[in-house]
Amino acid sequence: MTGLNELLSSGRVWRGGETLPLAGAVATGHAALDERLPGGGWPGNALTEILSETRGSGELGLVMPALADLSDEQRWIAWVGAPYLPYAPALSEHGVNLSRLLFVRPREASLADNLWVMEQALRSATCAAVLGWAGQADARQLRRLQLAAEEAGVCCLLFRPLRCRSQASPAALRMSVTPDPQGLRIDILKCRGARPFSIAISRCG
Repeated sequence: MTGLNELLSSGRVWRGGETLPLAGAVATGHAALDERLPGGGWPGNALTEILSETRGSGELGLVMPALADLSDEQRWIAWVGAPYLPYAPALSEHGVNLSRLLFVRPREASLADNLWVMEQALRSATCAAVLGWAGQADARQLRRLQLAAEEAGVCCLLFRPLRCRSQASPAALRMSVTPDPQGLRIDILKCRGARPFSIAISRCG
């Protein structure tokens, strides 16, 4: 019976009608979103997928408050395969410590390379967070990222196109982000420990 209780309290099993807290969550910096997410923020030891129709839909601004907090730690924030080099003054304005950012562009710039580098960064024990960009990815590749994030206790954020929405994913948190007249509309497609939901937030949090 003890084993069953431990499993139910671990956050890996969802019981209908119940919101389970997640250990090690990282505050998103958006109060309305934190109130709805288990643990009060991004899963701190799991894979999160952020899907958008087009790049620059506000998906990067969504994670800026969390990156600012994580960059205060004496560990790296790895950016793997970013489609564009972020504008440094904008990052500073959001409070991100630029000296803790590590930008990695695999030589071949292939999907497999990006995901492999992300996995290595997660397992390195030197990163506070790992961000990556990818298109199609099979369940095995995503599962490896999820396991690496879980074992290392690191927040992993994977940005993908909205067309990947129909693909099954082992991510603990999965959402789509679209521009909204008031800021951003976030549709939670999957959330370990809670039911899916939709919410609108301002871009400034």
